[in-house]
Amino acid sequence: MLPLLSHFRRTFADLGLIVVVSTLASTVVIGIRQMGWLQPLELGAYDRLMQWRPMPGPDPRLLVVAVTEADIQRYRSLSLPDQVYAQALQKLLKHQPRAIGLDIYRDFPMPPGHEELNRLWLSSDRLFAVTKLGNATHPTIRPPAALSADQVGFNDVTVDAGGIIRRSLLFLPDDQGNTLYSFSLRLALRYLADEGIEPRGSDADPYVMQLGQSIFTPLQPNDGGYVGADTAGYQVMLNYRGDERAVTWVPLEDVLTERVAPELIRDRVVLIGNIAESGKDFFYTPFSSGLRDNQRMAGVFIHAQMVGQFIDAGLGDRAVIWFWPDSVETVWIVLWALLGGILAWRVRHPLALGTAVAAALLLLLLVCYGLFLKLGWVPLVPPALTLLLSSGGVVTYTAQQAQQQRQMVMRLLGQSISPEIAAALWERRDQLLKDGKLPGQRLIATLLFTDLKGFSTISERMEPEELFNWLNAYLEKVADVVQSYHGVINKFTGDGIMAVFGVPIKRTSREGIAIDARNAVDCALALGQLLEELNREWAAQGLPQVMMRAGIYTGPIVVGSLGSKNRLEYGVIGDSVNTASRLESVDKHRQPSPCRILVAQETLAYLGDRYEVEAWGPLELKGKERKIQVFRILGIRQGLAIAPNQPTAIELEI
Repeated sequence: MLPLLSHFRRTFADLGLIVVVSTLASTVVIGIRQMGWLQPLELGAYDRLMQWRPMPGPDPRLLVVAVTEADIQRYRSLSLPDQVYAQALQKLLKHQPRAIGLDIYRDFPMPPGHEELNRLWLSSDRLFAVTKLGNATHPTIRPPAALSADQVGFNDVTVDAGGIIRRSLLFLPDDQGNTLYSFSLRLALRYLADEGIEPRGSDADPYVMQLGQSIFTPLQPNDGGYVGADTAGYQVMLNYRGDERAVTWVPLEDVLTERVAPELIRDRVVLIGNIAESGKDFFYTPFSSGLRDNQRMAGVFIHAQMVGQFIDAGLGDRAVIWFWPDSVETVWIVLWALLGGILAWRVRHPLALGTAVAAALLLLLLVCYGLFLKLGWVPLVPPALTLLLSSGGVVTYTAQQAQQQRQMVMRLLGQSISPEIAAALWERRDQLLKDGKLPGQRLIATLLFTDLKGFSTISERMEPEELFNWLNAYLEKVADVVQSYHGVINKFTGDGIMAVFGVPIKRTSREGIAIDARNAVDCALALGQLLEELNREWAAQGLPQVMMRAGIYTGPIVVGSLGSKNRLEYGVIGDSVNTASRLESVDKHRQPSPCRILVAQETLAYLGDRYEVEAWGPLELKGKERKIQVFRILGIRQGLAIAPNQPTAIELEI
């Protein structure tokens, strides 16, 4: 029950971390977004999504008659005579277009042909011209006087930062407060009138225009990726059909010489406009890109795109681009922050985490693109940033926690654990560590105590500093041997050590416990070999030789953190510790070899027939009420080598 409660507690703590980090990441990103700092990135993402949409081909309801550079050179004037436009309108009207719009200012006569053009304006309600609303620096450009107000529309456009046109203007008030229609909307409404579709107020709000089933909700300053946009008048997002290839066009000269097929004109909306470079009527669009030759689109093509959008919406072919409310966008951003936190929590390997985060970003992009194909513009950059920020925050926090845990573990176990144990311990740190401590756990381990006989003689002949350095050099070599046999040095007892085999990873099988016991005995034998080498060196230096005693016992112990948060140590307690210590010191006068290794019956039971042993019989150990069967390890049987025994993964349990 307690392990289950501990598991749930850790899980809730981790979930709390994810929620806190995700909330902070979302708050930061949403705050930055509201300040407008992300708007360029979001508008750039919008442009890229617009470019990725499949283009259905040229709009079959539109035709652009283009005034080219060749036309301007032919008439040697940037503003062609009225007679040219009168002839063009006459030839176009013969083929019964739905509407013809002249996207060229005719606010003053350009003879010859001015009277002829005026008579033509009065002859048909399918002809439309443009005006431009003035401001403090530019005067209003008036339309031809012969046209009624219903045949005039403004061609003003709304330009975002960077000179890009992403929005359509439908209505604007004039100086007297009258509502003026845009040029493109006038043309589209004339086309839709033949289909029996008229503009009206929507059922939900009479001040919101509806065409057919499409409702043109006015753009607000913070809709989509905009922050504080100038949405004066009545604006919607311009739903481009594609780049300039989305509109069929013919040169003006082909119309004048009647080289245009009648089916390109009949039942279409025809726009006449200037595409010559000298006309300077060009704008950047979402399709402007560094990889494209034609960076800008002529104004007449942009107005044609607007006309096509309004017609599509009225006929139900393409709806208007929509957005989520602010509250839904906030939830959307927070959800991706949570996903980033969960990924960083669950996936710890750097390469795997990088792959997972990249996959999440790709999923975000695909979802946003899929919604954009359905005309939904939802945030892309903010959730991507929150995902990265949240995952980075969790990684940073867990890395900082891991560093603290590593420092705590190394403070408890020092440098005395083998690389294999260190790797296993670190891999299982979340299960081993609880509240910054190693909780006490009961397990069966093998303990090894060693001590030097004759050390007092050496210490008497050395200066304290020299003795200190000599002892450090000796213990350093001893520690290396213990680590190589997967032991943990728990204490340095002056000239001896206390080492434990089988911690901090608990063994689950008898074979695992036996491996620890064999490692302890093999380690003691290796220390005996080390002592022989050191004795030869000391003899050459004129120092006395020493002998070693080792006591080994296998039994139950309790291990874990002992002390306060300011001073912790890795505690190993239990009667088995006392028994191993007493084995090392029992009958000190019996030293038949330079390295005397004594084990108890409890350890011998795990050793099998690997070693040659000598029975010392039952001995009375200090502080023990009953005698212990003691055996001396003589060595490894012939043909076997001293090498660390490797426990398998299945033998390890937290």
